[in-house]
Amino acid sequence: MPVAVIDGQPLHYLDLGNGPAVLLGSSYLWDRDMWAPQIEALSQQYRVLVPELWGHGESGPLPASTRSLDDLARQALALLDQLEIAQVNLVGLSVGGMWGARLALQAPGRVNSLVLMDTYLGAEPEATRQYYFSLFKMIEDTGAIPEPLLDVIAPIFFRPGIDRESALYQDYRRALQSFSRERLLHSIVPLGRLIFSRSDVLEQLPRLDADTTLVMCGEQDKPRPPAESDAMAKLIGCSLTLIPDAGHISSRENPDFVNEALLTFLANHA
Repeated sequence: MPVAVIDGQPLHYLDLGNGPAVLLGSSYLWDRDMWAPQIEALSQQYRVLVPELWGHGESGPLPASTRSLDDLARQALALLDQLEIAQVNLVGLSVGGMWGARLALQAPGRVNSLVLMDTYLGAEPEATRQYYFSLFKMIEDTGAIPEPLLDVIAPIFFRPGIDRESALYQDYRRALQSFSRERLLHSIVPLGRLIFSRSDVLEQLPRLDADTTLVMCGEQDKPRPPAESDAMAKLIGCSLTLIPDAGHISSRENPDFVNEALLTFLANHA
């Protein structure tokens, strides 16, 4: 994978295909594999860019200067600047949508179209924020994701009825286990705290271009339920697409539906 040095740290990214640029922003606790079906489908006619989050995949540790989601948006812009890419079609899932929307608000001229998937631009509700912070404390105390915690964290990302013996689920569970102590303490936990302490930018959503924005959400997304996506789509004035048979990582749970929706949207807007 190519690498760009941003804020003093190596940011690894996938760069595949030719055509209009599509930037895929990933979920917390997932590497580029969460987009594997989309990378294959979109790279046939687009230039697909997938930066790895700090501490994820092959990227380096969270830079000390990273204090908010606005910093993640600024870092993504810095990557585009280094690659001399003037405009992108941005597809962000979960935290990828959180910083992706901020990027579109900061630099509207750089975003040709925007897809917000399984994400929320409001502040994290206090109850879930405190719950996630308690999980971070457990990880910090042990320097690992303990076995019992794997069975708490992994299901968050999938629809309730997923087969827990499936390759998708088991591969993800193993990926969580593979995080080193250093990555957990210096990147994963601090990044998680940053994400779940985010500011509320819902009041800014009407500034987004309704004609070039799409909101998508898995029908069975637990951490980011469809009601949140519906509220955001109404504020933006754009369409909402619910993804059947999918939870939070809808890109992997119903890839054919997601691919078709993205290809249709990009054909009209890229």
